[in-house]
Amino acid sequence: MSKKIPLLIDTDPGVDDALALLMAFADERHDVVGLTVAAGNVGLDYTVRNALKLCEVAGRDDVPVFAGTPDPLVYPAEDAAHVHGRDGFGDVDLAPSARKAEAEHAALAILRLSHTYAGELTLVALGPLTNIALALKLDPTLPQRLKRFLVMGGAINGHGNITPVAEFNIAFDPEAAHIVFTAFPHTEVADWEATIAHGLMHRDVEKWLAADTDKARFYELISRKTRLWSEDSRGEHWYAADALAMAWALQPEGGIHVEQRPLSIELTGNRSRGATVVDWNRQTGAPDNTTLLIGYDQGRFEAQVRGALGL
Repeated sequence: MSKKIPLLIDTDPGVDDALALLMAFADERHDVVGLTVAAGNVGLDYTVRNALKLCEVAGRDDVPVFAGTPDPLVYPAEDAAHVHGRDGFGDVDLAPSARKAEAEHAALAILRLSHTYAGELTLVALGPLTNIALALKLDPTLPQRLKRFLVMGGAINGHGNITPVAEFNIAFDPEAAHIVFTAFPHTEVADWEATIAHGLMHRDVEKWLAADTDKARFYELISRKTRLWSEDSRGEHWYAADALAMAWALQPEGGIHVEQRPLSIELTGNRSRGATVVDWNRQTGAPDNTTLLIGYDQGRFEAQVRGALGL
C-alpha cells in the first residue's frame, strides 16, 4: 500500500463536523494526524469535548486533540446551538471521553505539524478560521509547507445561511477569514451553495442510520435533533456541509465541476459583513486565489457517507 496522506482537521464539532470526521477516520488513503478545535457551532469547551468523543467512537484515541481560541479575533459572535443542540451533539447527554486535550494550543500545533509533514500535509478547515489565522500571524510561511488547504465556508453567489449573504463559518469570524484568504495563495472552497446542490434525502439518511453498526447508532442519536430541525425548516433534503467538504478533500477526483476565481471577505457593511465576494468576471485584476467546488459526484459523496457509518 502506498504511503498515506497526512490530514490535519481544524473543526468545531457540531453534528455535521462529526460526520465529516467519521468519513476521514474511515478513509484508507489518509491518516488523521490531529484535530485542532475552534469555537463555532457551540462554545470551545463543548467542541473540544465532542472532538474527543468522536475519536473514542471511531477507535482513534491515538489522534491528538488541540484546543484553540474560545472567541473570534475581534467581535463576539453567536453560535449555532439552535441547530446542533446546546452541547453541539443534540443534547443527548453522552458520557464524556476520559481523555483530555493536549496542552499545546491549536495554532501552535498547526505550525508544528506543518513542519513535521512539510510538503505533504493536507489541512481541512470545517469551522471558523480563527485558529488558522492565529497560526498565520505567528508564522506567515505556513502556506508554503502545505500540500493542500481546503475550507468549508462561504456563499459564493451571496445566498447565505446565517445572514442574507453570509455563511456561518465566515460570518462567525470575518477578520480571521480575511487573514486566511489574503495569506494563502490558493484555497479550495466548498461553500454553502455547493452544500445546497448536494443535499441528502432524509429518507435515505434515515435508512442508513438504521443500520446495525455502532457508528450508525451513534450518529443517529446525536443528529436526531438537527435532522428534525432541518426537515421542518428546509424540506426533504438534509444538508451536510462539512461532509461534502470532506468528501472533496478525501477524494478530489469526485469534483466534476470547479471554477478558479479571486475571492475576498467583506468586513464592513450593515448587511454585507462576512460575505465571500467572488470576482466572477475578474474585474479587479486580483489573482485567482481559490478553486470553488460547483459540482461533486453525488454517488461518490453518498458512498463516503455510508462508509463512515460502517455500511
